[in-house]
Amino acid sequence: MPILYIQILTGIGIILSLYTLYLHWQAHRQTNYKAVCDLSDRMSCMKSIRSDEGKIFGIPNGVYGIGFYAAIYAATFPQFQNYLFMLVVLGFFASLYFAYQLYFKVKTLCVVCTSIYLVNILLLVLVLQK
Repeated sequence: MPILYIQILTGIGIILSLYTLYLHWQAHRQTNYKAVCDLSDRMSCMKSIRSDEGKIFGIPNGVYGIGFYAAIYAATFPQFQNYLFMLVVLGFFASLYFAYQLYFKVKTLCVVCTSIYLVNILLLVLVLQK
């Protein structure tokens, strides 16, 4: 299993999650804030961030993402590798759930969110190559 690739992907996941957290913060600071990834009503990061699905228990999804990718990074170390497969599978199914929510309930395509889903798919592929 290419641990270095998994670690790189978790870094990308953390950066993307930090960006969604930044967007969430901007949405609360400026009600008319338009992100670079807002291309149209059907392709909008801010529509996703501002939706009810953009947070769980009032906490932005980006916070969970940062914790999730930090946990996966920690699981790449030998003493925690037993948890790696479970975490990556959990992330994959969470991505399926969030993608469904985004595309069918919020009815938009978020470039950043979709990039996060792609990171989770790639993580699954790498872990399955074991």
